[in-house]
Amino acid sequence: MSRRALLLLPLVAVGVLLVLAAWVWIGLPSRSEVRALATSSPSRTRLMDQRAAEAKAKRRRARVAQSWVPLSRVSRHLIHAVLASEDQNFFGHEGVDWKAIEESIERNVERRRFARGGSTITQQLAKNLYFGTRKSLLRKARELVVTRWLEADLSKARILGLYLNLIEWGDGVYGCEAAARSWYGKRASDLSAAEAAGLAAMIPNPRRLNPRVNAARHERATRRVLWLMGLAGYLGRDAAGLGAEPPPEPVPEEEEDGEPATDEAGEAPGGAGTPEPPADVPPPEATPEPPAAAPPRVRSRPHPRRPCPSPRPTRLLRGRDGAGARGGTVVPFRA
Repeated sequence: MSRRALLLLPLVAVGVLLVLAAWVWIGLPSRSEVRALATSSPSRTRLMDQRAAEAKAKRRRARVAQSWVPLSRVSRHLIHAVLASEDQNFFGHEGVDWKAIEESIERNVERRRFARGGSTITQQLAKNLYFGTRKSLLRKARELVVTRWLEADLSKARILGLYLNLIEWGDGVYGCEAAARSWYGKRASDLSAAEAAGLAAMIPNPRRLNPRVNAARHERATRRVLWLMGLAGYLGRDAAGLGAEPPPEPVPEEEEDGEPATDEAGEAPGGAGTPEPPADVPPPEATPEPPAAAPPRVRSRPHPRRPCPSPRPTRLLRGRDGAGARGGTVVPFRA
């Protein structure tokens, strides 16, 4: 290789890196848009738009059931179930849990398949808000940038509140309030520990890992979430009988675009086959945000990740709902 070529090589490398950085940057939301989430809530997300497009391609009507609730109106059991199963170090990291990612890679290599991800609650929120479920290295890079912005501009309580109100919990079901009503016929504030574990068990793939598509698989996943909640110290005396070893993780299924999975009757989970809630509970609708051990039975039909290193319960403080940029309603404390 000539001397001239050797001199040009670093310049070419820098040029490639600049092009890649520009490519990542072009697909990002504006920083001001992310900052605005501290005080305002989005009416639509990229995932909602993705599901609508998938439904349209199948000539199927897209539905959106969503009702915003502040953290003060979410059962503490659901908060505990989500923290225990999805992000046990939520209050200890700055958006990315590198140790969880390392363990995830080791587990995937050991099992020779994609067994688990390692994404934090903040990363999952960024994905739902701006990027959808389609997998690519480019999307992951953009997701990491937005994750850092979210952690810098929003409080942990606000991030958790947005997450619980926006993530998918079935075909057309978004947020914990609509999920609680659709699956259990009650408000999110009234969920028991077992019901909360049932909802948290669906999060990895809500349109397939749910009690109407595969009740036995969902029950195993629910028991695992309950075990993780017990290990974290969230269940107290109710943790007795859960066993010394965690139930096995459910075998993951790849996310598929298009039609949601259906049960034996051909009904989409959380869709038209969902039983109506009691008369005193209004049906879930898209509404603006307002200024606790056997697995439970899903209405009309029978109905996670590395263990916590030490108990780290969460105290729910009644009062401010966490809508501001700083402060909040959920803080970790040592028992």
